[in-house]
Amino acid sequence: MTNLNLKNPTVLLRPRVTEKAALKANAENTYVFEVTKEATKKSIIASIRDQYKVTPIRVHLLAIPTKKVFRRGKSGVTGGGKKAYVYLKKGDKIEVM
Repeated sequence: MTNLNLKNPTVLLRPRVTEKAALKANAENTYVFEVTKEATKKSIIASIRDQYKVTPIRVHLLAIPTKKVFRRGKSGVTGGGKKAYVYLKKGDKIEVM
């Protein structure tokens, strides 16, 4: 069993700043973060509480699949990873930028 360090602030890698994420933040009060592959919903909720001082209503996790790429004559694979959709109650906000 993996070590579930709930107070680990390094679970959140960075916010995903995309057009879709910005629309979700404005319309649905949902924020998107890139997280470590070992992150769990409980550890993400604890990290959001510690860093941003808000309590999420729910968290959805999504795996980012690896993809084959061909650049400069060489084939390779992108890293993939994991992202989390963090839903906040009305009135709560996270300053991403």
